[in-house]
Amino acid sequence: MSGTLNKVMLIGHLGDEVKMHYFDGGNCVGRFPLATNETYTNKQTNERVTNTEWHNIVVRNKAAEICEKYLSKGDKVYIEGRLKTRKWQDDKGADRYSTEIQCTDFTFLTTKNESQGGNSPTSNAQQAAQKPVSSPQTESEDADDLPF
Repeated sequence: MSGTLNKVMLIGHLGDEVKMHYFDGGNCVGRFPLATNETYTNKQTNERVTNTEWHNIVVRNKAAEICEKYLSKGDKVYIEGRLKTRKWQDDKGADRYSTEIQCTDFTFLTTKNESQGGNSPTSNAQQAAQKPVSSPQTESEDADDLPF
């Protein structure tokens, strides 16, 4: 196999609100931390241990605006994307590196009942996004009792 693969799939909770940055050309970038947990039982002490890993998520343009509008701290979300390491210089001129997840797809997983006021825009956005859009031709074709 000569190809390569850079793919990340995460399910976790937002650690903060989505922070937006807008550019002159109309493009934008949203960033937020995502926490994933690993839980296991220590065999020596029989104690339950939880380790939290933090991931820096980056979303762009329309996806960033949707995340900013509907996601809030604590919400559960599925993120799909690729790893990207950035090199930058700090105030002292030293080279620093940041590894981020460049988000290519996401799904909101927090339900209405899990959200704070009971009426979550996140759930409404999910329902709207999951409703299939059909043309009048498709509806008339669905009226047939054909098994295929």
